[in-house]
Amino acid sequence: MEIYHISAECYPVAKVGGLADVVGALPKYQNNLGHNAKVVVPGYDNKFTNENEFDTIHQGKLKLGWFHFNYTVFREKTNKLGFELYLIAIPELFDRPNVYSYDDDTERFTAFQIAFLNWLTETNQNPDILHCHDHHTGMIPFMVQNAFNYHHLKATPTVLTIHNGQYQGWFGLDKLHYLPEFHQSKLGFLEWNGIINPLASAIKCAWKVTTVSPSYLDEISNNANGLETLLRYERPKSIGILNGIDTEVWNPKTDEMLVSNFNLKNFKTGKNKNKEFICEQFNLDINKPLFTFIGRLVGEKGADLLPEICSTALSRNPREINILMLGSGDKQLENSLDGLKYFYPGNYNAYIGYNEKLAHIIYAGADYLLMPSRVEPCGLNQMYAMRYGTIPIVRRTGGLKDTVWDIGDGGFGICHDNTSVYDVNHSITRGIDLFNDREKFDSVRKTILQIDHSWDKVAEEYITVYQSLKN
Repeated sequence: MEIYHISAECYPVAKVGGLADVVGALPKYQNNLGHNAKVVVPGYDNKFTNENEFDTIHQGKLKLGWFHFNYTVFREKTNKLGFELYLIAIPELFDRPNVYSYDDDTERFTAFQIAFLNWLTETNQNPDILHCHDHHTGMIPFMVQNAFNYHHLKATPTVLTIHNGQYQGWFGLDKLHYLPEFHQSKLGFLEWNGIINPLASAIKCAWKVTTVSPSYLDEISNNANGLETLLRYERPKSIGILNGIDTEVWNPKTDEMLVSNFNLKNFKTGKNKNKEFICEQFNLDINKPLFTFIGRLVGEKGADLLPEICSTALSRNPREINILMLGSGDKQLENSLDGLKYFYPGNYNAYIGYNEKLAHIIYAGADYLLMPSRVEPCGLNQMYAMRYGTIPIVRRTGGLKDTVWDIGDGGFGICHDNTSVYDVNHSITRGIDLFNDREKFDSVRKTILQIDHSWDKVAEEYITVYQSLKN
């Protein structure tokens, strides 16, 4: 099958969160199964675009209401990512380094979707599947079904994957004229609660809706920022498929970013060498358990509680614990977490920002990863951590609930039910106790190193979904 994945993000082209990791891996594994999966993202003015070579394969024009734009489709020359990568450049809208957070994001991503469908139409392409990721590509299923310009694509199955249902791409009806012409009787497929809602539109119009974990599908039926009734209505065409991780990129045996590589046989030595590096860099004690957080400093991740969680844990256990934070986001949180290192020198430190190499070393060298998330549709960090023998401490929600089972229930992680300072600190105390029971601690680490969260099985599940739509 010929499959197009359309997304705002794709690792390593442009990454903000887990969406990029999924789109950068799933197509590669689908191609390994003998299919022709491709990825289309906007042409950002960023490091990847500037450091790689592309062929120009198509140029065209698009209309966005009263605005007219030229667009160019580029193809990466070498297929170095394991799939055909296409960038759609719209200079006035995407010649900027960041993916999101511009005042004209509505115009940017609406134009991107129109340019994609114009390209397919102008080059007479009829792919087998259009796989749309999150609201940034959420109007494609509607336009394929209803826009007069794309009538030849009407029989093309569309799949929507919801990576985060809290963000929906809302915009006012005053911008309805941005879309290519369609019969006004179809307006209801775009609108939700009096405004245009691209995610709601995709849920209504896509042939199949997937979420990135089974538990998240259950959760958004009851908490989806206003789309609960729609998701319950569309439940018969929805399925939760747990994400995988790219086990070629995330492999402690071969990861070139690590200080020392390791496998199941020598993991204690390998992890210790990476931990030693971290402790030297951040003035921490290698003999104490190292608790870490890696991710965005936002409320969804429970990051607003991290300063109090850390100060409480460090005050209670000054001689028994190390904590290292790696992340960026809310500026007040950044300042709070950065400031804590002056109060707890030798036990706490923080790196404010994004550093892929450091993240890999921390996954390899840490003892525990904290994930006190309020919302976690799937979560990849806990899978990365386990791949490197680092024990996850998680709140039971979304994909965390599907991937981590508590050691008290015969599992291999530490779980709690609430995003609260008390719950997380209770889990940290349990982590200290486990660390001091070296035999059990090493047994848990050995177990998680052997868990398979690769994309192989997941890619097959998506192919099964596609095939059900073609039959």
